[in-house]
Amino acid sequence: MVCVPCLLLLLLPLLRVSAATLEPCELDEEDFRCVCNFTDPKPDWSSAFQCVAAVEVEIRGGGRSLEQFLKSADADPKQYADTIKALRMRRLTLGAAQVPALLLVALLRALGYSRLKELTLEDLEITGPMPPPPLEATGPALSTLSLRNVSWATGGAWLGELQQWLKPGLRVLNIAQAHSLAFACAQLPTFQALTNLDLSDNPGLGERGLIAALCPHKFPALQDLALRNAGMEMLSSVCAALAAASVQPHRLDLSHNSLRATAPGATSCVWPSSLSSLSLSFAGLEQVPKGLPPKLSVLDLSCNRLSRAPRPDELPEVNNLTLDGNPFLDAGALNHQEDLKSSGVVPVCARSALTMGVSGALALLQGAGAFA
Repeated sequence: MVCVPCLLLLLLPLLRVSAATLEPCELDEEDFRCVCNFTDPKPDWSSAFQCVAAVEVEIRGGGRSLEQFLKSADADPKQYADTIKALRMRRLTLGAAQVPALLLVALLRALGYSRLKELTLEDLEITGPMPPPPLEATGPALSTLSLRNVSWATGGAWLGELQQWLKPGLRVLNIAQAHSLAFACAQLPTFQALTNLDLSDNPGLGERGLIAALCPHKFPALQDLALRNAGMEMLSSVCAALAAASVQPHRLDLSHNSLRATAPGATSCVWPSSLSSLSLSFAGLEQVPKGLPPKLSVLDLSCNRLSRAPRPDELPEVNNLTLDGNPFLDAGALNHQEDLKSSGVVPVCARSALTMGVSGALALLQGAGAFA
């Protein structure tokens, strides 16, 4: 009879050797995606060179400071322009590091010669002040910029200072777990081409923070606004924030917020006439909230706590109404979902939430289009 524990004990030395010799960077067989995770106390940074053939590159610094690379920040990237242009890279993710602002700008200047379209910054601490802006943007012509848990030494001025290094044309901006969304609106350039703005997963934002983040007249082309799990509480206050910013979104996602009924005597608000789609799923609603837009193409009220079917006078004129996952559709829905949980089966609404994970992780690249 084979002793399984004995076999595992014999394999342990081999597992240790394998772990010790594991390369920090891995390139898939199609040379499409390359991931580097420099967690070793003395990382072999040269391992990243194998990523030069990849289309998608992800580099994580193990939480360490990258100040040692500052000495190369003054180099003129123009001398490497042909090499940078030859890179296949279209998506780049940088994470888990302390990055001097001067080094970040040096990277953006170099990427200005690349064909990069999507840049993601995650779990970064940007240290020191940003350098003075250039006479004209020298960074990459991004279509999508995503930031999650990035702190800046410059406070609310960070977005304007970062934007000045990017060529015009940004269409999708995602900002999650932000340390500051109170932007310095006077210094913020206009996002002329931005159609998608996602401020999901900022639970401390709230309606007041939304007013500070949506600088008036800075998002003239905005079509999609996502505010999942963003501390929104009242529809009337969200409506007022949109009006104050003079934005005209076509689609508004307020799912995964704990929405409350409009307070008696609250000032009525006129929703943007362009708004055609509104998502209020996973909002804990026990009744249809008052103050909805008068006409919508899509209204999503799924996975709430509605105990009865909405009356026609409670609803706007709507073409596509979604009510799945509400108790009134099944008198024993709540008990049934609890029974499913107990049996290990994930009920439909819970499964949808789990699939979403952190809500802002969905559709990060929405609207980015094909690589060009």
